[in-house]
Amino acid sequence: MRQTPLRGPGSFSVWAPDASTMDIVVDGDQKALQRDDQADGWWHLEPALDYDSPLNYGYLVDGQGPYPDPRSLRQPSGVHGLSQTFDTGAYAWSDHSWTGRSVAGAIIYELHIGTFTPEGNLDAAIGRLEHLRSIGVDFVELLPVNAFNGVHNWGYDGVLWYAVHEPYGGPEGYQRFVDACHASGIGVIQDVVYNHLGPSGNYLPKFGPYLRGDEANTWGSALNLDGPDSDEVRHYIIDNVMLWLHDFHVDGLRLDAVHALVDQRAMSTLEELSTEVERASTSQGRPFTLIAESDRNDPKTIMSREAGGIGIDAQWSDDFHHALHVALTGETSGYYADFAGLQALKKTLTQGFFHDGSYSTFRRRHHGRPIHTLTTPTSRLIVFSQDHDQVGNRAAGDRLARTLSDGQLAIAATLTLLGPYTPMLFMGQEWAASTPWQFFTSHPEPDLGKATADGRIAEFARMAWDSSVVPDPQDPETFRRSILDWSERAGGRHARILELYQKLAQLRSGRPDITDPDFSAVSVEVDEDDRWLVLIRANTTVAVNFSATPVLVPNLDTVAPLLVFGGYRDSEDGTFLDGHSVLVLDTERREQP
Repeated sequence: MRQTPLRGPGSFSVWAPDASTMDIVVDGDQKALQRDDQADGWWHLEPALDYDSPLNYGYLVDGQGPYPDPRSLRQPSGVHGLSQTFDTGAYAWSDHSWTGRSVAGAIIYELHIGTFTPEGNLDAAIGRLEHLRSIGVDFVELLPVNAFNGVHNWGYDGVLWYAVHEPYGGPEGYQRFVDACHASGIGVIQDVVYNHLGPSGNYLPKFGPYLRGDEANTWGSALNLDGPDSDEVRHYIIDNVMLWLHDFHVDGLRLDAVHALVDQRAMSTLEELSTEVERASTSQGRPFTLIAESDRNDPKTIMSREAGGIGIDAQWSDDFHHALHVALTGETSGYYADFAGLQALKKTLTQGFFHDGSYSTFRRRHHGRPIHTLTTPTSRLIVFSQDHDQVGNRAAGDRLARTLSDGQLAIAATLTLLGPYTPMLFMGQEWAASTPWQFFTSHPEPDLGKATADGRIAEFARMAWDSSVVPDPQDPETFRRSILDWSERAGGRHARILELYQKLAQLRSGRPDITDPDFSAVSVEVDEDDRWLVLIRANTTVAVNFSATPVLVPNLDTVAPLLVFGGYRDSEDGTFLDGHSVLVLDTERREQP
């Protein structure tokens, strides 16, 4: 259990184990903090301050600073400015009847607050919740909202994990958003980043050994999760999780790139985190969900602790995306190379992981291990045809709608929403948004901005992409191009695709076999030459034609079609599916009178 001292209103506490002196500057006045002899490395201001309005404050460490509070709840002047007090208990919540829900059987919708609406804030996003309900969304998953330097950013450059980015609406705006989601019957999953900190405004090393100097990952220095003083670093993470769950009423967290966590302790940070979240769920009487982004293809991540696993509730499945993407686009460069052929898609639909101990040509080694399909629910894999990474990390940030036909988009939507796993949509894909979603930053430091832009071009040059099409992430137009155009929904292909998503959501909610989490209740047939695939559930059959020309699919009972996108006709030998067509059939056998 956590032992970190908690702050009450008017009290100020900070962990700085190596400091000789600690002072706080509060609205211009400097006061000394006292070391707590009962809590190693903690300093407190005694007595607590009595105030009626928010205070601006910062900490002086051995006379240097003032620096923002590592646990700051508000940064009105940015991550280099002073922190501001915020009472998380002052908000009058109206979600008392909200009991939460499980991710199993749900539809998740990933969105970025800054580009989801033209206004780019949490209050504006509230106005789009009815649209999300119309396509059956059960959870919104917000890209990181923690405070970062600059105005526009994906969110993965955050440096103050407890503060909500001020241009989004700050902590009050976040509470209003979650409250409104719950009133609409929608849960909230918050994407959080515990594997690194951003390049500007990271003052944590001034206070203590939050980072380890001997290890780094792709994005910077690794967190100190297993070295000296790592107990308090873990508490820093766990307390942040509890802030989201308790003070902001969120329903779950998506943990970014857990494979980048360097942690050799017997009980890993992830296992400790899953234990604490389970306790919180029990004490608060509603389900909390942890979702991992993991590149390891290790089923232990989503196995229960009783079975020897880590106990994370679900994880993203890149293998499903890669197999579906290759089947739709024919791209086989880079990590797509191993997924050529419909057999790859069949394997991911029936066994979860494609790389389950198989050789990965991209990694140049064997990768992953098999999922225990007899004991693991399919709902523990989160799947998608598009997400922020798979769109935004393409050279031009192009969506599938830019190059695929409506029929191909229908195939992607159908296999994602009617397949055996928990589907996640990326904002705008439900109407085939024409706007790209590109990599954008707004680093105020010219050198950092240039290094980011140059590094982006060099990255794609190494991957043999045309670097001339890579937009400058620092150009404000790169951000503006990525903002959704909501007016598109009203006509043309956009309205047609939106109607399809609405129908698929209705099918998913009305047919229990579609959300059946049993791996054994899923079977798939494919024809590599004719490029058709048939997905069979208990009473629902999905047939798709990846080819641009009509193909003959045998043994389809088309008496009761539930959904048709494209065209088909029956013959004595089977059913002809038009090019890039989808056919969903009701195969339930009822007794004849």
